[in-house]
Amino acid sequence: MSTQMIELLILFAIAAFMLFRLKSVIGTRTGYEAPPDYLTRDRAAKAAQADLDEDEAEDEPGHGHPIPESAKAALLAMREAEPDFSLGGFLEGARGAYEMILMAYEAGDRKTLSDLLDADVYAAFETVINERAAAGLKVDSRFIGVRDLRLENATFDPATGEGELTLRFVGELITAVHDSEGRVVEGDPNEVRRQTDVWTFSRRMGARDPNWRLSATGE
Repeated sequence: MSTQMIELLILFAIAAFMLFRLKSVIGTRTGYEAPPDYLTRDRAAKAAQADLDEDEAEDEPGHGHPIPESAKAALLAMREAEPDFSLGGFLEGARGAYEMILMAYEAGDRKTLSDLLDADVYAAFETVINERAAAGLKVDSRFIGVRDLRLENATFDPATGEGELTLRFVGELITAVHDSEGRVVEGDPNEVRRQTDVWTFSRRMGARDPNWRLSATGE
């Protein structure tokens, strides 16, 4: 046997040994194999963090305000529970909901309020509406806009999937309360008034119903 042939046999033996060792370490893959669970979880967490960083970096979603550190863990958990959840999209929806709720409250629109409020908050709003009606008072109100909007806090309950987002609104509106004879007894029909509200919206993440409900109010 020639020297060249002996060298080829030796190289072949070494290659066969290395292939055997490699298979013993990484195993043999046949077709598609899903990545290990820990890799899937790690990728999901990194994707959620990247999305949160993007929300924080853009002026519009954060409206010029940084995301509170106390809220970040809950926001990440919400994103993992519902990958389509977007803080920016939620804030824009909350801006519209703020106007709808305020105007429905001033107009005594119970149907709209019942669709947007939790039962306890609705009961409190309805009590005031009933008291105004009993006193013969009428409210004329015009919404000017949201001057400022920021996220105050966020919480997430992994046991129930319930997410809560607390926002601070600074709104501007014109409001005048008239008595039964049309006299202004509160407010000014020619003056823009600014008010601050701290509202909490709640929803079960991943639920079919995409709507958040106002679950608590403060100032």
